[in-house]
Amino acid sequence: MRVDLPHPWPESVAEAEAIQELLRPRVELTGPAEFATVAGLDVHYHGDDEVSAAVVVLDAATLSVVEQAVAHGKAAFPYVPGLFAFRELPTLVEALERLTVTPDLLVCDGYGRVHPRGFGLACHVGVLTGLPSLGVGKTPFVGTHEPPAPERGAWSPIVLDGAVAGRALRTRDGVKPVYVSQGHRITLDTATGQVLALTPRHRLPEPVRRADHLARHGG
Repeated sequence: MRVDLPHPWPESVAEAEAIQELLRPRVELTGPAEFATVAGLDVHYHGDDEVSAAVVVLDAATLSVVEQAVAHGKAAFPYVPGLFAFRELPTLVEALERLTVTPDLLVCDGYGRVHPRGFGLACHVGVLTGLPSLGVGKTPFVGTHEPPAPERGAWSPIVLDGAVAGRALRTRDGVKPVYVSQGHRITLDTATGQVLALTPRHRLPEPVRRADHLARHGG
């Protein structure tokens, strides 16, 4: 698949923040509700700067692997809270461009609208590709929420700057929630439903689990 970059990669914090502010109005918060193929995206760090970015495309109905790709590179930006996506995006884009199929939905290990400027990794990769995308975080980032009820499927809203930006979602009975947010071209209800559908056995969605394994071990 092809990814068209509307901006050069930034070299400073000011440039990175300006890119987020420029692209944020392009985010769409509605979109399709059903997806035939779903891709998980994840990046693994080898030391401080070496990274492996993996994309694993699954059949949404069977969760069988359709295609996968991995790219290796270096973290492209210093670690700055709220600008973490710029460390990973260049290598992630390279991995995406190695796919011969275009997935219907991107599931990112990270955040979308739950972000200081409302434009996390899932938003950015969604806008760059034009594909529906969502973010699934493993730990709280910004905003506030109450603990969801203990049963699978329970959720509570994540409130940021007085508005709902995502949901803390219980994917396993009695297990820590994950943190779901819209990236691009998807509603929060659909994002929540997709995360549940993609977590039949584990805490994290299967596409992200597969991408994590590929980034760590292989290719």
